[in-house]
Amino acid sequence: MLPGLIVGGEMISSFRRNFLSGAAAFVATAALAPVRAQVTAKPKTRLVLLGTGGGPRIVAPGRSKSANLIVANGVPYVVDCGEGVAHQMVRAGVALSALRYIFITHHHSDHNLDYGNLVYDAWAAGLRAAVEAYGPPPIKAMTEAYWQLNRFDIETRIGDESRPDLRKLVTAHEFNAPGLVMQNADVKVTAARVRHPPIVHAYAYRFDAADRSIVISGDTTTSPELIALAKDADVLVSEVMHLGGLEALLKKVPNAATLRGHLLASHIVTQDLGKLAAAAGVKTLVLTHFVPPDDNSITDDMWTEGVRKHYKGEIIVGRDLMEI
Repeated sequence: MLPGLIVGGEMISSFRRNFLSGAAAFVATAALAPVRAQVTAKPKTRLVLLGTGGGPRIVAPGRSKSANLIVANGVPYVVDCGEGVAHQMVRAGVALSALRYIFITHHHSDHNLDYGNLVYDAWAAGLRAAVEAYGPPPIKAMTEAYWQLNRFDIETRIGDESRPDLRKLVTAHEFNAPGLVMQNADVKVTAARVRHPPIVHAYAYRFDAADRSIVISGDTTTSPELIALAKDADVLVSEVMHLGGLEALLKKVPNAATLRGHLLASHIVTQDLGKLAAAAGVKTLVLTHFVPPDDNSITDDMWTEGVRKHYKGEIIVGRDLMEI
């Protein structure tokens, strides 16, 4: 007979008491399991369009210069640094001091003008951790030139405000061929060289995270390399050019003939983008880097009309600070 305890005239064995106690603990643990899963699960990879305007021209309010933000497991990755990127990052609710990675697609001013200013603004906001910057040549020379340009201010603030040396926090990684760019526990970043003459080193990036794959086209015309990079991606964020809007734009500028040749040779029009997205089999296509960026007569339906002739997936007409 098992030893027990008499309560109210009933014998309750130690075995039974232990069993009931263990069962109660199991139920409590099971009830907490979903909560623990929520706490330990990685947050969804975010994609925020920081700037959707294309080209160096001053644009109407509402479209900042080219910049995109991917946040994987809480860590921000900035792709391109068009003018105003730091302000847009703050508006997106991401602390500048959290900056860790920067990627530049190519060295046109509407994609890199605020590269140095972004790291400086992050430093002014309290940055203490290392920042890794990736891009084609001459990103190393650009980084060094920025330090020289702002040497007096940086060294003054190091002394007066006890800040760490910004120049030692930033490492510029330069590459000149397609392939794996970087990889960590949260994301794998691969680059493909795209076609954006006369710039030879223009690249698109693919970010593969645990929950989704995101491709940023950079500036390009129709490019088989981009199709291969974006194959079966969850999201393709691509530049787009509207032919009717282009003709209206060219009527306003004195260099119309030269500009027309450049734009048609190095950017992708709506119909061709539809063919590209369909060939790549992407699930969602996001339009950005609009050319022209300031023609309010072009409606969302007009931007998507040519694309829809060839691509049947989801199409999103991008807006600044839109989260996809």
